[in-house]
Amino acid sequence: MERSGSGNLVVPGVLGVLSVSEVLLRRPDLGGGFAVLLLLTLASTLPLALVLGSAGPARSGTAVAVSTACVLSLVPFGILTVGGVVAQLVCVYVLGRAGATRLGGLLVLPYVVIALGSHEEPTRIVAVLVATLASAAAATGIAHHVRSTALAHSATEQAFADTLLEHAARGERARIARELHDVVAHHISMIAVQAETGRLTTRGLPPEGADRFLAIGDTARTALTEMRRLLGVLREDADTGVQRRPQPGLGQLIDLVDESRDAAGSRTRLIVSGPVTALDPGIEVTAYRIVQEALTNARRHAPGAAVDVELRYNEQDLAVRVRDNGPGPTAAAPSGHGLLGMRERAATVGGTLRTGAAPGGGFLVEARLPVRAEAVLP
Repeated sequence: MERSGSGNLVVPGVLGVLSVSEVLLRRPDLGGGFAVLLLLTLASTLPLALVLGSAGPARSGTAVAVSTACVLSLVPFGILTVGGVVAQLVCVYVLGRAGATRLGGLLVLPYVVIALGSHEEPTRIVAVLVATLASAAAATGIAHHVRSTALAHSATEQAFADTLLEHAARGERARIARELHDVVAHHISMIAVQAETGRLTTRGLPPEGADRFLAIGDTARTALTEMRRLLGVLREDADTGVQRRPQPGLGQLIDLVDESRDAAGSRTRLIVSGPVTALDPGIEVTAYRIVQEALTNARRHAPGAAVDVELRYNEQDLAVRVRDNGPGPTAAAPSGHGLLGMRERAATVGGTLRTGAAPGGGFLVEARLPVRAEAVLP
């Protein structure tokens, strides 16, 4: 329980005034012990300001002092003011909420002993009442402590999961950038080579035309240099397993399907429809990687299930569908890094990707990729 500094002083002060007034009304006949009772009454209420405003050993020591004053007020003098009872309840609640559950339980124990051993009926009744209320206050504080701790752990775990997801997304983008680097670098290099070849082999080329070819070659080489400066650094990142080999395309899908069939020990088919045409290398790499990741997910989440890989060529786009006849998506298996990577890949070429339950059962990954790449990874 946290309060402002003024609140820490006001509440104990009010309890102290009320307790002193109660003692004056109920026990004005104590004679010499009256001053001691007043001191115990103040000691059972005013130190509550430290319990509310401090932490650690200071809070614990002050709570023990408040409880001791309450017990000494009850046992010898047979009186425990309402303010003292409230202060005692606040102490055990604060200790329970702060996680000092053992100390909070120990502060309840003296009242249990008094209730069992006292021969004075009023004293025993007050002790039973305080023990019951203090136990409830301690339990409430402990419940609040457990709930706040669980919420803090949940927030930490969520932040950690979000960090991992963002890290995986960045890693996948870096991998996509490396593959696009290979594809784009090849095309730009061909532009430079063809411009130089055209300048040297074209007969009767006027000087203006030769200058244009030369400018095209220079521009292509400059673009290639800048691109390597921006993306080539990804070759030197922490991923030491980067493989420097030609990027795969749709021509390697048969081998991929065969590998998946052998690894999973289940039926995997490749279905191709429409007029098969050569596509932009970036599109082919993207389609291949989406199928590769979808097959991996099928082996992981639907082992033994039959899988159909379908490529449908159209004039405007290439439809890629990977469907298994497994149990389909479940609430216990949320979208992971693999699906995130497939969406990233589809987006880099201006395509879309949809995943979810397949009609009739199973899981479906469906991507639509334009015939020519429309977007490039920034």
